[in-house]
Amino acid sequence: MKAAIIGLVGTLVLAGCNTVSYSGPGLEPIPGSITYSGQPRTKLTKSPPGSAFPHDFIDQYGRQVEETYIIQPDRSLIIAHRQYKPIRFFGD
Repeated sequence: MKAAIIGLVGTLVLAGCNTVSYSGPGLEPIPGSITYSGQPRTKLTKSPPGSAFPHDFIDQYGRQVEETYIIQPDRSLIIAHRQYKPIRFFGD
């Protein structure tokens, strides 16, 4: 009986870990982000809500940045992930 309860609690904990929600505000835009000057004027009508796409750019400090955007149900964008890539010299 104890093993069944422990297994049930463990399953519920793991199920909670797999749930991902992007309802938060996301990351703050930085210069170069698609949403830096506000939401884009054109709406992404062909992509379904919840889909994600990457955007690469160089920030104001010369670093290469890769951001991942998620399309919200109202067709606005949020930044779900931002990664700074190392600066490479001479094709290293």
